[in-house]
Amino acid sequence: NGSWAPAAARLMRAELEKQTTSLRVLRGILCGTGAAVIGVYAGFCVYYHGHYFPHTTIGGISCGNQTADDLEAKNIASAQNYQLHITDRKGNKYTLSGSDFSYTYKRSGEEQSLVKQQKILLWPVALFQKHQIDLNRSFHYDETALNQLTDALAIFDPSYIEAPENAHLRIMDDDYTIVNETPGNTPIRDEIIKEIQKAIDDQETTLTLSDACYEKPSVTADDQQIADTVSQLDRYMAATVTYEIKGADEGLDKAGILSLLDLKKDGSVSINDTRLTSYVQHLASTYNTYGDVRKFKTSKGDTVKIGGGDYGWVIDKSKEKKELLKDLKGGKPVKREPVYEQRAMQSGLDDIGNTYVEIDYTSQHLWYYKDGSLVTDTGIVSGNISRGNGSPDGIFKIAYKQKDATLVGENYASDVRYFMPFAYNVGIHDASWRSTFGKEIYKTSGSHGCINVPPKKAKKLFQTLQVGTPVIAYYREPVTLTAENTRISNAYSYKAETGL
Repeated sequence: NGSWAPAAARLMRAELEKQTTSLRVLRGILCGTGAAVIGVYAGFCVYYHGHYFPHTTIGGISCGNQTADDLEAKNIASAQNYQLHITDRKGNKYTLSGSDFSYTYKRSGEEQSLVKQQKILLWPVALFQKHQIDLNRSFHYDETALNQLTDALAIFDPSYIEAPENAHLRIMDDDYTIVNETPGNTPIRDEIIKEIQKAIDDQETTLTLSDACYEKPSVTADDQQIADTVSQLDRYMAATVTYEIKGADEGLDKAGILSLLDLKKDGSVSINDTRLTSYVQHLASTYNTYGDVRKFKTSKGDTVKIGGGDYGWVIDKSKEKKELLKDLKGGKPVKREPVYEQRAMQSGLDDIGNTYVEIDYTSQHLWYYKDGSLVTDTGIVSGNISRGNGSPDGIFKIAYKQKDATLVGENYASDVRYFMPFAYNVGIHDASWRSTFGKEIYKTSGSHGCINVPPKKAKKLFQTLQVGTPVIAYYREPVTLTAENTRISNAYSYKAETGL
């Protein structure tokens, strides 16, 4: 046992010495590593004292790990290469180059200031962050030169400019439509220069000119003016007019009313006086039957042509125009007759109807029909053709009836019991002084123009004939009438005498 103890002691000492040596080595390693880390940290602090952190963008320029001088150089180069690309309303593009208007970068030292503002002690954290910084850069340029370049753009070329058009209403064939406004591209110089200068001051490289750079239409489709005009048109178009004329389809529908209207620039709607007058004239020309030449089927079964006289419809154009104007402004449908100056017995173009007096001067015979039935007929003696007293032919009407009248003319006076004038002072009356009627008495021994009939026939006519009844009087052969009563009564065969 005495030999074992010393050996154990030696082993323990050797082990302790070994552990001590390892600890000294570890301490040395740790101290060296710490010194290296501190050195690296300090080195990056020094580096970022003059460089921007990674992932740094200043004024839109990427400058991570670059110096302030590098950023300044980029700003100077950017100014030298600066271009502003402009797009107008039509989509056309233009380019203004900074070199053409002395565009330069003004150094302000802000780049260096931004480097110094970095918290360099926190660079380990900054390595993993993005840094976006605004830069109050300043650029100089020749404003006069810029304005001259702007004025030279095709935007201001008169041949390129399209003026704006106001929204308006357009009358079509049978309706109206709203035509939207057209913006056009008439430039406003001051606004364009203002937007270009702002874009340059903001270092923008693209610019789309705004609506503020162009003249605007003064009236748009949704303006109250358009709505008011539509209201006026609709009111007029509601005032349809239907004329009550037998056998005719006449009136003003919406399309017809639109054709009479004028649209003014201020949005007001008015009735065109010329076109309204023309329409009233159309009514008169179409439906006036006064003096018309007509085909008439005689009691003998043949057909004759006869015109002249004073019978028929006559529209009072002046009063009809006023009434029509009132109707159109009323805004409601209207159904009525035209305003007549003279009326006939029957409505429509066939205004004679089946109640009338027929006088055949050539055959010297008279017939009176009522509602298509013969009431009476008789032989007659009409005006003396050989003495220029031929009775007036044409279409007339019984003007009035007079009993016990004295007919006075040049060198004569005749008492009659039944007088029924139809053409000026010419009428049907009894002729008690005659015993014979008909045949060709009228050619040599006729009247002064009146229609002589037997007293009994005259009485029956007087009792049954109504005032206003049509009288159709005609010759079957050509005659020339020159008497004053034929002129005044608008006789069909009247011809003025020609003197030397």
